[in-house]
Amino acid sequence: MSNGKVLVIDDDQNICQILKDYLEFENFEVIVAHDGQEGLRKSREENPDIIILDIMLPEMDGLEVCQQLRPQNDTPIIMLSAKNKDTDRITGLEMGADDYVTKPFSPKEVVVRVKTILRRTEKSAEYTNTISFPQLAINQDHRTVKVKGEEVELTPKEFDLLWHFASSPKQVFKRQDLLNKVWGYDYYGDIRTVDTHIKSLRDKLGEPVQNYIKTIWGVGYKFEATED
Repeated sequence: MSNGKVLVIDDDQNICQILKDYLEFENFEVIVAHDGQEGLRKSREENPDIIILDIMLPEMDGLEVCQQLRPQNDTPIIMLSAKNKDTDRITGLEMGADDYVTKPFSPKEVVVRVKTILRRTEKSAEYTNTISFPQLAINQDHRTVKVKGEEVELTPKEFDLLWHFASSPKQVFKRQDLLNKVWGYDYYGDIRTVDTHIKSLRDKLGEPVQNYIKTIWGVGYKFEATED
């Protein structure tokens, strides 16, 4: 079983491979990007549990990547840099990084930092019971939904439907499955009620978040946090 998904963004292919080898040995799923634009795109498509981000990148530097990910995305970020001055470290942390590692570094130390940060964020997630995606945060304890930082009013069934989708991203659900899980096995209403609720939910979420709920023609629906 995977310990989590790690996105490594670094233009040095040797560093990427070393980190990938060490992280996969510890049962992490690893995704790699070699420039800032690719890293930003994969961070939105893959919804990693943590990001290891080099500062000096082609296309878009790591500081700008971090700045664009914050504040809508709270995925932990470990910054890598050859710069070891306190001012550089402070700049990285002020941009929203959770940790800062200077090159050259020990791959084992990076793995330990990844584990430590994920343990901390997992405890926080258990406490708040919040699921977050780019521009979307869903809190089950308070039954609140925020899009781009603004709270969106949903009916109880719309919230249950969104939470069910977001709890299993990329899983395809048939309409009957959604009726059984969200409405209950004793529900005997029209199966088209699923379509009606999803249309209303999409309207309330607005663009681009409404596009996270995708129609799988002839089958049902799935939730995937991409803006396409």
